[in-house]
Amino acid sequence: MKKLEQYREEYLKQFKNRAYGRNLFRTQKEEQIDAPAEECGIFGLYSENNLDTFSLSQFGLFALQHRGQEACGISVSKNGKINNIKDEGLVLDVYKEINEPEAFMGNSVIGHTRYTTAGDKKKYNYQPFFAKNEYDQIILSIAHNGNLTNARQLRKELEEEGVVFKATSDSEVILRLLQKNLDLGLRGAIKAAMSRIQGAYSVVGMTRNKFFAFRDFHGIRPLVLGSIDDKTFAVASETCALDAVGAKYIRDIAPGEIVYTSTNEEGLKSYLVKDDCVRHICAFEYIYFARPDTEMEHINVHEIREKSGEKIWEQAPVEADIVIGVPDSGVPAAIGFSKASGIPFRPVLIKNRYIGRSFIVPTQEMRERIVNLKLNPIISEIKDKRVVIIDDSIVRGTTSKRLVKILKDAGVKEIHFRSVSPPIIAPCYLGIDTPTKDDLISANMSLKELTKYLGVDSLEFLSMKSLMEILGSDKHCFGCFTEKYPVPYLDEMK
Repeated sequence: MKKLEQYREEYLKQFKNRAYGRNLFRTQKEEQIDAPAEECGIFGLYSENNLDTFSLSQFGLFALQHRGQEACGISVSKNGKINNIKDEGLVLDVYKEINEPEAFMGNSVIGHTRYTTAGDKKKYNYQPFFAKNEYDQIILSIAHNGNLTNARQLRKELEEEGVVFKATSDSEVILRLLQKNLDLGLRGAIKAAMSRIQGAYSVVGMTRNKFFAFRDFHGIRPLVLGSIDDKTFAVASETCALDAVGAKYIRDIAPGEIVYTSTNEEGLKSYLVKDDCVRHICAFEYIYFARPDTEMEHINVHEIREKSGEKIWEQAPVEADIVIGVPDSGVPAAIGFSKASGIPFRPVLIKNRYIGRSFIVPTQEMRERIVNLKLNPIISEIKDKRVVIIDDSIVRGTTSKRLVKILKDAGVKEIHFRSVSPPIIAPCYLGIDTPTKDDLISANMSLKELTKYLGVDSLEFLSMKSLMEILGSDKHCFGCFTEKYPVPYLDEMK
């Protein structure tokens, strides 16, 4: 049998070599979200010299594919002209549609991988969003990750002022505010927009001769800065995208910070709109969303997940024969649980990585069977064994319940379920697509009731105290666990 450290290294290697998507397996509407659904990924690159923005943006966005699989798009600035392409599908699917790569090679590029969190799934909501002048030329383009909590109010106000909207996404509100205030200069336009928008937003954008990025005053959604050389800068949702283009990580863009440059200036400039911002980055980035080879706020994601497994063992020790993790984000936590407990870890849940589109099946019986297409156990490893199963979270509970049934059908003697996140009791209004409170099982069942519903011998969740200890701070956004959010949200968001 392989040693625990070998499994750990092989797991990390998977994510360096491929961009794995999650939540690609869906059937009917009621089953679409049994885990918190993806957000979006943003990427940007600027150089004082022309470079292969076509290839580099492809590499960067491919590394962020896990943050959204519905659509992809890029805008490229070349010789004072912005070219744009966006379409449904994965990153490589969209890039295959580009017949003239040279038209997308310039001195700056921004890109986006989409998962719907605001607005419908129509093509007019794909990003980057862009604005045109009276000559039908693109003069401004942006890509956004997050959710605005006052988007409807701002949209109504702008429409009353005569601003015309072409999509339903909250991201277009940011675009139109920037466009409206461009006569204040780029920095002035961004400051004016930030003074009005509320919620979570990490934004990267360009005009015909400028490149910029900015982050909300709480830093809820991630945004990092890197450089390939002293004349080439990169901005991305995660450091794994910097690694993909050969950029060195410099730092995280600060909450309330604007970074910008242009073809008429040397180097990248920084401006803090507010210098007293408190960081509240989303805790679920570490638990589930981010790739394990990413660093956020100088914290390694894989290490956090391993520590969560160690902590849940300290909280709720149990006698068992093996530990298994639900792929992908449950695996490092299972490794941590194994290290702390001495109970052997076994990678016995086999994940089908080729499920790329929804299955349309007419009956409940067939829908019940679909989970076996996604995860299937190695029966000889678990038959007649006492098993601890580690997952990142429990949202609706339907997939967890079916997974328990699969294990029981395989002959498991005992099942002890451990979630390495606290109970999810509230929706997210800040960039994650989660169900309503009525559909969140932990908001509607006690621990005893949920244990019985899942059909397990024991069930435990990571405590809020343990999560804060692992992250080293109580200043993250814990809204989905506590129903207390770092920014105000409107009743219309509920």
